[in-house]
Amino acid sequence: MKSILFLLIYIAFVNISGFALMGIDKRKAVRSAFRIPEATLFAVALIGGSLGSILGMQIFRHKTKHWYFQLGMPIILVLQIALFLFLRFGPIEFSFM
Repeated sequence: MKSILFLLIYIAFVNISGFALMGIDKRKAVRSAFRIPEATLFAVALIGGSLGSILGMQIFRHKTKHWYFQLGMPIILVLQIALFLFLRFGPIEFSFM
């Protein structure tokens, strides 16, 4: 039970961080300040913050013109969902007849 709670707290934290980083980077871009590296934004998405990063992209209208963000973030999210389903339910078996 504690491990599930820890996992939920982790997922919430990393998604809030992804969302916040998109907003912070957008603000820095507008002010021509030192920016957050794109590798950092993708790293946060890869460690579980893809949903927060996607929401941040849409709400702050940040990185939405970059094809690798438009395509990469949703792919990361789909792969994370697939991994979760695989770990939760195991492999899916198909039968043809």
